[in-house]
Amino acid sequence: MIVLGSTGSIGVNSLNIAKKFEIEIEALVAGNNIDLLNEQIKEHNPKFVCVAQKSDKKIYHKNIFYGIDGILEILNLSKSTIVINAIVGFNGLIPTIEAIKLDKKVALANKESLVVAGSLIDKSKIFPIDSEHFGLWYLLQNKNIEKMIITASGGAFRDTPLEKLKNVSIKEALNHPNWSMGKKITIDSATMANKLYEILEAYWLFKIENLDALIETKSIIHAIIDFQDGSSTAHIANCDMKLPIAFAIFEKLNEKIVPNVNLAEVGSLEFRKIETTRYPLWEIKDYIIKHPQMGLVLNASNEIAVDNFLNEKIPFLEISNLVKKALREFENISFNSIHEIQLIDDEVRKYTKGLIS
Repeated sequence: MIVLGSTGSIGVNSLNIAKKFEIEIEALVAGNNIDLLNEQIKEHNPKFVCVAQKSDKKIYHKNIFYGIDGILEILNLSKSTIVINAIVGFNGLIPTIEAIKLDKKVALANKESLVVAGSLIDKSKIFPIDSEHFGLWYLLQNKNIEKMIITASGGAFRDTPLEKLKNVSIKEALNHPNWSMGKKITIDSATMANKLYEILEAYWLFKIENLDALIETKSIIHAIIDFQDGSSTAHIANCDMKLPIAFAIFEKLNEKIVPNVNLAEVGSLEFRKIETTRYPLWEIKDYIIKHPQMGLVLNASNEIAVDNFLNEKIPFLEISNLVKKALREFENISFNSIHEIQLIDDEVRKYTKGLIS
């Protein structure tokens, strides 16, 4: 197995599953957390290692590659048929496409791959790791589906008075109520951009436009399917990414991966509508589903906006404003190749940076 993004939370959980089931790790790809990578090298003894860039810190391995080119070389050299892609951001797209070209199964945690290039990707080679999309996959039956619903935690500011949102701090924005995640995805959870990403992923994975989301404050229910007969089913599981990761690898399991949810201890569940007064980005949900290639603009502008918020250059609410301005500016885009995607991505990033400066 190849793990792209091995030092992040998905990568660490993937290696835990590999250890539990004695799966050989052929390659580890990490960013800049060299200390943790060295621990993983020692424990899993991979054949290949790749890092984002050369560092002063010593990497205890003989076959070291660097950057995107290094990842692509490892994919071509490796014999593994399963690739965990947990790279953060747009950089995860090209490895996804290359792995599919090489007829490898991609256990996908890199949302951006489908968000920006879903129309160009062979989804038959994709198995979703997101808990929401794993929940939808798990629930699929031979029934006529009317609607798919994924859930949201509501993010760091789900209970913050609206008048205080314009002055919230980075520290407050990174204080997620349910999940322990990286900075980018935690901010995306607070703006609801992450849920827009997941809506687009569901669109490409399951070929359905009737998609929605609602807030479930305990993150126990991950997905709901409404059937045409009037019945609904829900996927209920504890907040633990090891479950979708294990199914991405094996698809069928008879062994317990996580403890069952004790509903008596949970006691009650609370559901809330996603209100655009609190989450202005949610206004574009239906537009994005009708124009899915606009996911490219959504992602590029959002990455620039979030980065500038984390660097204290813009206030929190400006993230949503910048993304919506970029969507209006580039509303007529279309593309038919990865090269065109890269050109548009560059233009959107330049435009968004220009708005900030």
